[in-house]
Amino acid sequence: MIILQTQNVARRFGSEYLFKNVNLQVQDRSRVALVGRNGAGKTTLLKMLAQITQPDEGEISTKKDTTIGYLAQDQGLDSSLTIWNELDTVYADLHEQENKIHVLENKIATLDSSTDEYADVLRQYDLLQSNYASNGGFEIESQMRGVLNGFGFADEYQTVVSSLSGGQKTKLALAKLLLQKPDLLILDEPTNHLDMTILGWLEDFLKNYSGALLIVSHDRYFLDRVVNEVYDMSQGTLKHYTGNYSQFMDLKAEDLKTEMKHYEHQQAEINKLEDFVNRNIVRASTTKRAQARRKQLDKMKVMDRPTTDDQSIHFTFKQDSPSGNIVLRADELAIGYDDKKIAGPINFELVKPNRLGVIGPNGIGKSTMIRTILSMIPKISGDVKLGANVKVGYYDQEQQVLHPNKTVLQEIWDDYPTVDEREIRTLLGSFLFIGDDVFKTVSSLSGGEKARLQLTKLSFEHSNFLVLDEPTNHLDIDSREVLEHAINEFDGTVLFISHDRYFINQVATQILAVSENNSAVYKGDYDDYLLELEKHAVTETASSTEKGPTTNYQQNKEQQRERRKVERRVEQFETEMNQLEDKKTAIETQMADPDNASDGTKLGDLQLELNDLAEKLEIVEANWTQAAEELEQFD
Repeated sequence: MIILQTQNVARRFGSEYLFKNVNLQVQDRSRVALVGRNGAGKTTLLKMLAQITQPDEGEISTKKDTTIGYLAQDQGLDSSLTIWNELDTVYADLHEQENKIHVLENKIATLDSSTDEYADVLRQYDLLQSNYASNGGFEIESQMRGVLNGFGFADEYQTVVSSLSGGQKTKLALAKLLLQKPDLLILDEPTNHLDMTILGWLEDFLKNYSGALLIVSHDRYFLDRVVNEVYDMSQGTLKHYTGNYSQFMDLKAEDLKTEMKHYEHQQAEINKLEDFVNRNIVRASTTKRAQARRKQLDKMKVMDRPTTDDQSIHFTFKQDSPSGNIVLRADELAIGYDDKKIAGPINFELVKPNRLGVIGPNGIGKSTMIRTILSMIPKISGDVKLGANVKVGYYDQEQQVLHPNKTVLQEIWDDYPTVDEREIRTLLGSFLFIGDDVFKTVSSLSGGEKARLQLTKLSFEHSNFLVLDEPTNHLDIDSREVLEHAINEFDGTVLFISHDRYFINQVATQILAVSENNSAVYKGDYDDYLLELEKHAVTETASSTEKGPTTNYQQNKEQQRERRKVERRVEQFETEMNQLEDKKTAIETQMADPDNASDGTKLGDLQLELNDLAEKLEIVEANWTQAAEELEQFD
């Protein structure tokens, strides 16, 4: 059932459109992502859908009585109440019902059970209590504790909301919204300020959420786990895809490839017709045929050349000279401020050309560790040492390495005064600082522009050891993917901090997990790290039981793991079947279009595509049947 839809919605500024002809549907219990470049208009559209603003053109309709909850980007609660009391306001109606129930209980106690009034009050009491129970009145405390604990507020129930940090207030705003349980939950960058433990909890919560979800997020790992539909906002319009984020990216690439094939085929046909006309129009014996070809050209609906969205940054990291084999070593390192330890001992050795991702809870001191390694702050105890011939390039998430009063051009040129201005402007252009953009002051730049400027400086340094503190903050998804490619192509060594699990999976060769009292190094990426934790948990549980139960536990655990694998295969095949059916329907619609009826070449191409899709669909259906039968064996 559709609970929200748009019809040809547009936003314009004067005569310029930010987007137009936007058509979107949200079904009950659907999980939808809205993706696109920074500045494409995602937040603008969300505000329209949340009924905060109105579109300049088109209509937005919702199913009657549909409730909508909206979390704006970095929206925080501000209240003089405690955390517990603030979230308890969600249940004001239920508390009112509870008070009425108590009033009726007291009244019942005073009435003669043989009277009509007693029977009437008892009916009211039963009705109220039934309604109270069905709306979760008896689960209020457990629901609040579950959500507050999930967001890391387990020990802060009595903390006053106004005393929290900005990030904590944003987390609390999301927690309150989840407890309100609207029919449609609209979330703009909900993963900001969340550490990995809380992210995992939130993903599980949202996957089981009873309503529909519409999410804008740069967190690709989060989108892969939560959504099964994607709307891509590109070049001022919207296109729908079935699947999670990774599947959407594959489908988008396929679409571009197919569109380019059709475009090139049509261009070849146009060139062939134009050549025939040019050669034959002046000859009496062939002029009629040439005129017929010209009419064919005039009637042809010429395709625009398929393009991707706005320009992306493009750059590489280079090193002037290699470092020694051992790039960095930490022995019993304790870190903190003002002689107060916040984490340690930390032990690891980083050998070139590894890429070590540092993870740990928020506030554990990951950035402090980097500043300690770079001698920006003193260590508490232990030892940390850079290797031979190491040249460090540092990316600061606080962006304090930039100078607010300088222009973009000065920020680079002052560091490299002997370099020709044209070379510097060419480099800045590769980071999308084009034309007069280079004369903007640093203080006037957005967070994303400052991030790109820092990367510009870093790419100019030609360091052999990159130290990156949250480099994906403020970058859109396209820019993150370019950064991933640049790091993976880099011949040197990388130490980085990131909350972006997708980024970590793409880049890391090792993981350093830091906690308050120790650290541990794991081979591989973030998913490999999670797998090691799972194996360790199984071993720990198994070793704490006797042999018989241990064997049963391990067998059950292994069986559960195998079942999850098969379930994922079934889900994957179902998604593929839906995608192929959608494509098949789209092609059949094109073939039925009267505009295409006279174009034999195009109809032939479409029929070939349709045949190819039918073959693929048959294979996927067979795979799905086999996987579904395997799944039945676990029951």
